[in-house]
Amino acid sequence: MEEQKIENIELEYLNVDDFKELKAATLQSYDGMLNSFWEKHHVERLTTIFPKGQVVIKIDGNIAGCALSLIVDSAMLEDDHTYADIADDDKFKAHTSRGDTLYGIDVFIRPEFRGLRLGRRLYDYRKELCEELNLKSIVFGGRMPNYHKFKNELTPKQYIEKVKRKEIHDPVLNFQISNDFHPVRIIKGYLEGDTQSNEYAVLMEWDNIYYTKKNKKATTVKTVVRLGLIQWQMRSYSGLEDLMEQVEYFVDSVSAYRSDFALLPEFFNAPLMAKYNHLHEPEAIRELAKYTAVIIEKLQQLSISYNINIISGSMPELVGDKLLNVGYLCRRDGSLERYEKIHVTPDEEKVWGMQNGSKLQTFDTDCGRIGILICYDSEFPELSRLLADEGMDILFVPFLTDTQNGYSRVRICAQARAIENECYVAIAGSVGNLPNVNNMDIQYAQSAVFTPCDFSFPNNGIKAEATTNTEMILVADVDLSLLRELHNFGAVKNLKDRRKDFYNVIRVSE
Repeated sequence: MEEQKIENIELEYLNVDDFKELKAATLQSYDGMLNSFWEKHHVERLTTIFPKGQVVIKIDGNIAGCALSLIVDSAMLEDDHTYADIADDDKFKAHTSRGDTLYGIDVFIRPEFRGLRLGRRLYDYRKELCEELNLKSIVFGGRMPNYHKFKNELTPKQYIEKVKRKEIHDPVLNFQISNDFHPVRIIKGYLEGDTQSNEYAVLMEWDNIYYTKKNKKATTVKTVVRLGLIQWQMRSYSGLEDLMEQVEYFVDSVSAYRSDFALLPEFFNAPLMAKYNHLHEPEAIRELAKYTAVIIEKLQQLSISYNINIISGSMPELVGDKLLNVGYLCRRDGSLERYEKIHVTPDEEKVWGMQNGSKLQTFDTDCGRIGILICYDSEFPELSRLLADEGMDILFVPFLTDTQNGYSRVRICAQARAIENECYVAIAGSVGNLPNVNNMDIQYAQSAVFTPCDFSFPNNGIKAEATTNTEMILVADVDLSLLRELHNFGAVKNLKDRRKDFYNVIRVSE
């Protein structure tokens, strides 16, 4: 049929009154195969127990295609089953409203309407229905109509691999794979009399990335997360109490905007070293390290009282005689986690005698799984890749840079991390000058939130950015559900397309 002659295409729920036309369309689609059509009582039953699962496409009022479905419990699919187990029953007893899987029992397009991508419309409807009903997947037994031509030389598994590599054309499998279905396993003896497939079928599945298990606890699953970045002004403070008063002011500010996270910069507490400026730099920073435990205790209290997860940036900490650059995640439920800078800069090592850390992990929060890398660590892609493999949604990078070129290294690498790991990256730094603290004279920063570059995100990968070298807060929302879409349907799939058969990133030691 020529497209220009079509005046109207509609997707409608199947009705019992459609039975005669449905029967004729089915016989035409299946080349008059005996027992290929549904009886009237089948249509009556299907449209009664699950009306939303039964749809037809009508062109200018005539049935051009059909898709029929049931809801089943995924447990019954763990072992091999046949088509008869699912659908060869007048009562369709396999159907249960308490199930978690949408099972396709029939789909066809009449021959004269093929080539108009109507099948894609039916599959898209099923996907939308699956999401609406919060079912975890769509499955069905996929026929292999060309397998009979190769059954003497190829196993079903070998046949599927060749179809996937486009070495063999199979109209059914090719269509299903192009619609984001993936093979789960081969089922032998699935459909009696299907000689074209040699009675084999491929259990095909589409995963609903928005599926959430029902939770009886009084919790909510956040998909939109609000980030509060603190672009900190380096200035003189009379002491710890004065500094923490400024910290609380900023935490209060981002909390007032209902932020889920507050991110402080690297070494935001450096002004406290002014008191020790008469000492050599290694001695001065070890004096600063004595404040760390008290600061973290106060941040932990703030996270609870202001109902916000606080990422403490970083500060020096002595572990035995080893000086490390560390930070803490203070969750709003009162729990505490610690992270370390894995790569200290040449300056940190040379001037302060700071040593490399060895603690790297993701952290589960009430707003997704996060990773934290301190400044220079963001310039080593292996670290964030390890975190991405653990399911990281947001990477936080507290930093401290003195010059624009140093800042550019952090910024550009952070943007790369967002693209290659399909995650959000938030960076926060300090601005201003500290004339009375050796080795901390000047700071340059522009805090920002970066995204992957795809259709659901800003074209330039920048969600939000602060004014350069100005004390301020930056508040931005990030949608974690967009990451799920990107992982599965992105224009490119950086995580999935990695050649793990050719290279890999592994931890050598913990």
